Amino acid sequence: MYENVTILCVDDEPNVLKSLIRLFIDCDYTILTATSGKDGLRLLETEDVHVIISDYRMPVMNGSEFLREAFKLYPKTVRIVLSGYADTDSILSAINDGHIYKFIPKPWDDNELKMTILNAIERYFLVKKNEELTVKLKKRNEELTDANSKLVKLLKKHQ
Repeated sequence: MYENVTILCVDDEPNVLKSLIRLFIDCDYTILTATSGKDGLRLLETEDVHVIISDYRMPVMNGSEFLREAFKLYPKTVRIVLSGYADTDSILSAINDGHIYKFIPKPWDDNELKMTILNAIERYFLVKKNEELTVKLKKRNEELTDANSKLVKLLKKHQ
């Protein structure tokens, strides 16, 4: 259906990363993991990532800071926050600053997370297709404008 999908999971708890890997083991996704925002940013430099799942609370660089930086550098990625942290103001700030697609509370429901990932992937490829179609439309409009100019010149010449 889609090209190879890569998901980056960032969490400072190795057991959470293992759970996410297990959750998607039957899916045809490449799963990358990082135990810090800094490591996540390094992976983004070398890998073509479609979806990022990040914990909110991490030492040094929290999830909000990581996702804000990821958005600045790689705005096409779809960003999801996983967190057991329930401070509404912090969550809203993370959503706004990192342009978060979805917030999912820990512990998560496996089916809900899988469906969210499917929707995030669909969103990624719809946005990509929309951008491609916009470029094609712009090119066609330029061609039509050029053809129209030529027709106007030709009409003036024959009058």
